Amino acid sequence: MSTPNTSRPLFAGRSFRVDYDGLSAHNIYSEDGKTIRYAIVSGAYAGASGEAQCQWQEVSDGVYAISWQEADGATVVHIDDFIGGRSQAYFTAADLGFYRMQGPLTELAIQNAQDI
Repeated sequence: MSTPNTSRPLFAGRSFRVDYDGLSAHNIYSEDGKTIRYAIVSGAYAGASGEAQCQWQEVSDGVYAISWQEADGATVVHIDDFIGGRSQAYFTAADLGFYRMQGPLTELAIQNAQDI
């Protein structure tokens, strides 16, 4: 069992685009890093969006494991390298389809979901 993080993560208050084979999404993190707003902008799940509480753990300098559960029951785990600009994601959709994805991670200029 891990203890809760009390520091502010590198990604807090910032917005990113992840581009995987067949899926791209915008992830917007709250100032404290405890909430994510997400919008899938291309691929089979395009148009899906929402907000969820997230948990994170820094696993090495600038690399974070971030997880959340979406309102429809989908679960998401990212291993995101915010310094190197790479993302790995493990995603179980509400229909129980399981996806393993990797691709570039790019910072966006947007600060809130209305700008997506």
